[in-house]
Amino acid sequence: MLATGAIVLLGAGATTVALHADTPAAAPSAGGHDGHHDPGPAARSVTGLTGDRTAEPDVRFTLTARTATVVLASGATVDALTFDGTAPGPELRVRTGQLVEVVLRNADVTEGVTLHWHGIAVPNAEDGVAGVTQDAVAPGGEHVYRFRPDETGTFWYHAHQDSARTVARGLFGALVVEPAGGGGPDAVLVGHTWPDGPTVVGTADVPVRREPARRIGLVNTDSTTQTWAVVGAPFTVTAIDGVDLAGPTPLEGVLLRIPAGGRMDVEPAGPATVALLGGPAVGFGTDPAAPPADGPVFDPLTYGTAAPPPGGPFDRELVQVLDTERTTRRGVPSVVWTINGELHPPPAVVAEGEWVRITIRNDGTDAHPMHLHGHHVRVLSRDGVPATGAWWTDSLGVEAGQTYEVAFRADNPGVWMDHCHNLTHAAAGMVLHLAYEGVSTPYTPGGGAGNTPE
Repeated sequence: MLATGAIVLLGAGATTVALHADTPAAAPSAGGHDGHHDPGPAARSVTGLTGDRTAEPDVRFTLTARTATVVLASGATVDALTFDGTAPGPELRVRTGQLVEVVLRNADVTEGVTLHWHGIAVPNAEDGVAGVTQDAVAPGGEHVYRFRPDETGTFWYHAHQDSARTVARGLFGALVVEPAGGGGPDAVLVGHTWPDGPTVVGTADVPVRREPARRIGLVNTDSTTQTWAVVGAPFTVTAIDGVDLAGPTPLEGVLLRIPAGGRMDVEPAGPATVALLGGPAVGFGTDPAAPPADGPVFDPLTYGTAAPPPGGPFDRELVQVLDTERTTRRGVPSVVWTINGELHPPPAVVAEGEWVRITIRNDGTDAHPMHLHGHHVRVLSRDGVPATGAWWTDSLGVEAGQTYEVAFRADNPGVWMDHCHNLTHAAAGMVLHLAYEGVSTPYTPGGGAGNTPE
């Protein structure tokens, strides 16, 4: 079946509202990849930390993973992995507070499949990480997810089994959570680079013109940072990673750098072009215009109404030192990406209810988009400069040489993956886990299920 290509235009309907604007959410940690996480007395297993399994779902979806040859807008064909025969998979739109049920079926994806709800604080058993919260779904099998989103905004879903390869080949899609009363982004643009298709994201020779849009969600499904531009009208950045920004102010000529896994919602003041640099340009109420080659870069650290983050006291302090290390394995020089000097370091353990501060320092030469499952983090500072805007994120781009301080409330018990969302880095071992005291998991990487989360 046809795939849409690399910038994908998705439906109408959802607004982003403030996610716990005054209440700390959650953030990066440290973790291990030893197969069985046991931070303390096993009072609870992740298998019991499920969504509502008794009530009638408000919304039901079925997603079937299968291999297919898809045709991009440029005419290029891609040997893809698909949900329901398309890559990306269908956009899912739900409303906050609804009980959502998604049945995942695997038709013939030999690697196995799971579904991770990127940016949504689902119960731990619904998080979709092979070898941590479930076993991978083998061909012919199925798995049922249930959760009630309590936030609104632009999110996405993707496989978390052999994700470095399966996401790149198409196992992902947009997820929009609308307010209870409906409404939201008029369009969602998904940027993606195909491994065996065009080397440039999208097809610059196939511009698209659409009706004017009030709000547009931008999703980066790649493993590296994408740069977007809004041309032709002033605009505001109204949300980052599904969390509304307080008091956004008009911008013009400013480029938006979205880290891997990240999202931004923008609102143009009039007809405008939204373009992915190096990729296609999409005109909303106007013919597409060429974006600038360079320009000032949007900085969320000081954007919007001043709302200095709380300064503690913190119940727990954690440190993550990210690095690029050159080594030799079996006589072959190679590069590895480490956290605190290790591949798959031991878990960081927190207690439920704790207010936790993380210092993340990148001593390496590569950028690392750090993504903690099941939580958002509040950015406190970057390189010693305090944040003034209320910036919450779940996909934090930490550039070489940068140091961030972030904080979160440990309010979602489980064993949570925390990793670089450059999925090649994660597959090489740049993976942590945040483990709550008294919670363990029976699932293991490898084994009979062939679990390979990265």
